[in-house]
Amino acid sequence: MVIDYRGRVKIALMDSGIGLLAATAAVRRLRPDADLVLSLDPDGMPWGPRTPEDLTRRAVAVAEAAAAHRPDALIVGCNTATVHALPALRALCEPGIPVIGTVPAIKPASAGGGHVAIWATPATTGSPYQRGLIADFAHGVQVTEVPCWGLAEAVEHADEQAIAATVAAAAELTPPDVTTVVLGCTHYELVAERIRAAVQQPGAAPLVLHGSAGAVATQALRRIGETAAPDAPAGGSLTVLLSGREGRALPAAALHYAEGRLLPTAGPLADRM
Repeated sequence: MVIDYRGRVKIALMDSGIGLLAATAAVRRLRPDADLVLSLDPDGMPWGPRTPEDLTRRAVAVAEAAAAHRPDALIVGCNTATVHALPALRALCEPGIPVIGTVPAIKPASAGGGHVAIWATPATTGSPYQRGLIADFAHGVQVTEVPCWGLAEAVEHADEQAIAATVAAAAELTPPDVTTVVLGCTHYELVAERIRAAVQQPGAAPLVLHGSAGAVATQALRRIGETAAPDAPAGGSLTVLLSGREGRALPAAALHYAEGRLLPTAGPLADRM
């Protein structure tokens, strides 16, 4: 693959659904002038219950659709896709298009000490992947894995009643002495303050939340030799791809969240390619 550099930054992000919004908003804040390509897979959503082979196949198709728009970098805005499909995605795109995966922020969360809770999907909770991250980065730190049944799905559909119920259920599984929560699914970052309110104990020190969006956005810029320019003119455009089809708008649920409302109206990038 050959990337055509023409003086603008173009970042693509991929996921099965709107979990990529947190990283997208982080990129937009760092580079308001960046063109964005969001590649989603509504036809195959959700990816979590799929076999690793099926998930990888769908992720590769979504990445191919994004790569056709010749981005400077591709962010995998999904923990599950990063776990199962990152090698295939890098084989597809690199070295022409750097691919940046998303992993739970266990390392920075553990650096602060205290009792750390990792909120993640049931499939990720207790998985060899997550246990490996804990073993590698959480030495000497007490860690509790919290399965968040139905939370990603509730966020995906902007179902407020379901969000409230699933956040409350996960909070019940979170020990009261937890000082830090790792948001181990990109969807959870869209409801971070509701999670904070549910877990924060009266009279305790302010709860620390660790997501991945900011670090992933920064890493994407670093990989392409760019720096943050938050004061740049807000002229970046947005293209939305829905299972490979070019759409005119994000899914309606995206506008339920501040991260979705931060983005411009979708439109083609044909005049900039």
